[in-house]
Amino acid sequence: MHNPAQQVVAAFVTLISIGTALLLAPFSVDGPTGLGLEDALFMSTSATTVTGLATVDVESFSLLGELILLGLIQVGGFGIMTIGSVIALAAWRRVGLRQRMLAQAEIGAIDIGELRMLIGAIARITVGVEGTLAIVLFFRFWRAGYEDGPGEAAYSAVFHAITTFNNAGISLYSDNLTRFMSDPVVVLAVTVGFIIGGLGFPILVELHRRGRLGRAPDRTVSAARPWSIHLKVTLLASAFLLVVGPAIVLSFEWTNPDTLGSLHLGDKLLAGWFQGVSPRTAGFNTIDIGSMNEPTLFLVSALMFVGAGPASTSGGIKVTTFAILGFAMWAEIRGERDVHVFRRRLPRAMIRQAMTIALLSIALVVTMSLVLMASDGLGLTPALFEASSAFGTVGLSTGVTGSISTFGHLMLVLVMLAGRVGPVTFATAIALGTRSRAFRYPEERPIIG
Repeated sequence: MHNPAQQVVAAFVTLISIGTALLLAPFSVDGPTGLGLEDALFMSTSATTVTGLATVDVESFSLLGELILLGLIQVGGFGIMTIGSVIALAAWRRVGLRQRMLAQAEIGAIDIGELRMLIGAIARITVGVEGTLAIVLFFRFWRAGYEDGPGEAAYSAVFHAITTFNNAGISLYSDNLTRFMSDPVVVLAVTVGFIIGGLGFPILVELHRRGRLGRAPDRTVSAARPWSIHLKVTLLASAFLLVVGPAIVLSFEWTNPDTLGSLHLGDKLLAGWFQGVSPRTAGFNTIDIGSMNEPTLFLVSALMFVGAGPASTSGGIKVTTFAILGFAMWAEIRGERDVHVFRRRLPRAMIRQAMTIALLSIALVVTMSLVLMASDGLGLTPALFEASSAFGTVGLSTGVTGSISTFGHLMLVLVMLAGRVGPVTFATAIALGTRSRAFRYPEERPIIG
């Protein structure tokens, strides 16, 4: 396999296989019987792809089983190729060209020559964000009496800090984060954690670089260096969806007695905010997802389909793909020949790539929805919601995951893997190869519309 995309997929498949074997062991669960192969494979895939869908309750795992899940989440979120490069940096202080290419395919690095610095920055950012979040959650869990003693509070804080930053959506509690619905400290801390994790490593590294340059004696360098178009587009699209998501939940669930209807104003706003931003890829919930109205479920499915930033711990088509398609549509409506964003012209190849990603992803989600409707008798809304959640590696569910058939679970495993590595990367990895023509046919235009 000479294609780095194939290596990335193979690495995730290998990690999923190792996780499945470990979860099959009796020491991974509490009780006399261990997990079956189906549940072990599904939970390993869900953790490795930082999705969060579950066929069994996390509380049924032993301490060692929970740590195995946590390890899969951390390695899967950080990127197994990136982990390997960090180890190589620590051991040999060098990264070979082949390993650089593999890591580049995983984390979306643009400049392959800067990969050493990039991976080091990613490691520092990951430890910094997860450590800060763990400290905040530890004091809240302990002081508010959510856990019995500082030891349990510390373990829960570290576990949720890692799952939050990696946008895994897996909680130690059977009700996910419902018990914290009215706690602004926990809700806002978790929200900030998964939003940062969903921005994408290129964004975080660029902000990290600029922060370091800004603290340098000569600040003219950082002031003169322009912000990248990638950062501008990602932040713009993310800000837009961070407003739209809560607005959707609050609008359609305001009077629903099973979700927000019975809450006080402050709790409504807090729960609506959290549940509106969580579908971007985080997958945590503080209200009952299965009790949401159908229009809400449909629009939340759209949010899960879009996802968050590229080269982040999220799935979906990514906000940049969503934004580029929007800019292209606007340019076409205005009759402009080129697509311009922030005084820059977007390459036509990038627009074609965005269209390919979107269409492949739509086909994948629609096909998976039809499979669940045909094999398990699900209605359109729960089937679409489950398929979108798997593809977006979100983990939200209307409560049907555990009752889906073996065939449905296996199909969801493939969709979670495709959503994690990206539809184009996944398709490229299974393709036999690329081919370029040595000639071009004459141009002719069919009628559109």
